[in-house]
Amino acid sequence: MKKAAVIGAGIGGLALAIRLQSAGVDTTILEARDKPGGRAYFWERDGFVFDAGPTVITAPEALQELWRLSGHDISEDVNLMPVSPFYRLSWPDGTAFDYGNDDAQLRAEIARLNPDDVAGYRRFLKYSEGVYREGYLKLGHVAFLDFGSMVRAAPALMKYQAWRSVYSMVSHFVKNEKLRQALSFHTLLVGGNPTTTSAIYALIHKLERDGGVWFAQGGTNKLVAGMVRHFERLGGVVRLGDAVAAIDTLGDRATGVRTESGFELLVDAVASNADVVHSYRHLLKDSRSAQRAASKLEQKRFSPSLFLVHFGVRGTFPEIPHHSILFGPRYQALLADIYDHGVLSEDFSLYLHHPTATDPAMAPEGHSTFYALAPVPHLGKFPADWSEVGPVLEERILAEVSRRLIPDLKDRIVTKFSYAPPDFATDLHAHLGSAFSLEPILTQSAWFRVHNRDEAISNLYFVGAGTHPGAGIPGVVGSAKATAALMLGDAR
Repeated sequence: MKKAAVIGAGIGGLALAIRLQSAGVDTTILEARDKPGGRAYFWERDGFVFDAGPTVITAPEALQELWRLSGHDISEDVNLMPVSPFYRLSWPDGTAFDYGNDDAQLRAEIARLNPDDVAGYRRFLKYSEGVYREGYLKLGHVAFLDFGSMVRAAPALMKYQAWRSVYSMVSHFVKNEKLRQALSFHTLLVGGNPTTTSAIYALIHKLERDGGVWFAQGGTNKLVAGMVRHFERLGGVVRLGDAVAAIDTLGDRATGVRTESGFELLVDAVASNADVVHSYRHLLKDSRSAQRAASKLEQKRFSPSLFLVHFGVRGTFPEIPHHSILFGPRYQALLADIYDHGVLSEDFSLYLHHPTATDPAMAPEGHSTFYALAPVPHLGKFPADWSEVGPVLEERILAEVSRRLIPDLKDRIVTKFSYAPPDFATDLHAHLGSAFSLEPILTQSAWFRVHNRDEAISNLYFVGAGTHPGAGIPGVVGSAKATAALMLGDAR
């Protein structure tokens, strides 16, 4: 393999391209938008920097490895800053819980909720260590191309009761309801419902505990910029603002890509970091096997969408940490509304991102940058007119942040804007406006997820949230490692 094309400059696509270019493959990234990043896009408004996401970075060694492949160091291009506490969790009754990896402090926080759960937490931590070893270290960076690979993983999955949900398994170890929420909400960060997502995802707790939670100085956009800079240093090419219109095929082989501007690129292999349904349904519209794959994919369960309110405000707020989770009055019932019923409930839970807590330079002096994020049903479950719904929800979300954290928020806002499910669908070609692609339930994980290499088109590959292992950082970085191993191995 001498030449490869990667469609989409999201973090997964960039990670794959760096791996290929480091191995001597002439690699071109083709990106539809005016800036790289995919879901990690950003805006600059009135002196404020607003990251679209993802804003929680775990397992920094997965990123560091991308530079080490060519004898470089990530610090040449990106400054990763530790975040502490990882999250501050709060509930409507005023209860707060600082979540981090200082063991003594975490035990004290647990004891404040329920002293009897300290011992149960230790047992949960041991369980999390086991699923981390089996689910992340052993399986998180390898492709599942045949059912046999799933069968071989089955004993470990059975041992750790993978058929149970994260919430169910956490509840087995701890009894306090707030603590159950504190130890299970993490799957929401990768698009999974804690009450239905496989208990294997409890590995996230161990992942954070060992590796910490990090933030790229200047925002996630600076991580993206650093990845682009490193890729180009190695000789790679990034084409921005030119959407791929088609992946050309001949028989069971991809021969190249064509863009909307008319640019054509002949390559030995194509990898798509674009939405998996969009890739099959639209970019491969002339391939019968791809259309069959698209029809099957469209029957699967997709993660919900998100509604985000970005706002820049006058003042600084050292008392508000970088990451906050503002739980609503309901947990399981709210999740059922979002994932199952397709209901936009009057109550909600929020993730509040406050990057100026770590990097004040992301706002003008004396100001702060925030976004508040609420999971909402995707467009297939809630096909509303978001031009009408959005302003109402925005007002309610800002009112909640005001009520719980910043009483005079309305008077402090300098600039604000929202990002809704139709924006995911339009800007990212995300199927149903899903923010995380396929929902990470057990029957849509590993071999059951979109394969890292297509079954019918032998030199067509996938990377990113829709393929194994899934969304988030390090998920999409792990998918790049698995896909690169396939591409480089197939080329031998």
